Amino acid sequence: MALAETAGRIATTLVAMARTRLALAAVEAQEETQRVLGYAAWTLLAAFLGAGALMLVALFVIVLFWDTHRLLAIGAMAGVFALAAAAILLRVRAHLAAQPRMMAATLAELDKDLAFIKGAPHEQ
Repeated sequence: MALAETAGRIATTLVAMARTRLALAAVEAQEETQRVLGYAAWTLLAAFLGAGALMLVALFVIVLFWDTHRLLAIGAMAGVFALAAAAILLRVRAHLAAQPRMMAATLAELDKDLAFIKGAPHEQ
């Protein structure tokens, strides 16, 4: 009977650990989803407003130089836009690379659980 009780307690503990880890994973997934959707919404708004502003600036410069250097004005505006786009893409890539790994806390807890189950020394 003692063996069955011990096995039952171990199973209960394992199920409780799994439930805790799944709850943590769910919270992290929800936070990650909210963060990504927030970034997407702000990015779309910024892109829309920025595109409108850039088109107006380009039109202003081209109209300003229409009689004298229209081709140079068009080329210069295209160059400025290309450089700005490249700078923005580099910044976004750097920001995404600096983000922590998704569900890092859950994975760390699962690693601790695995070490405990394998009998690794642990603190009391």
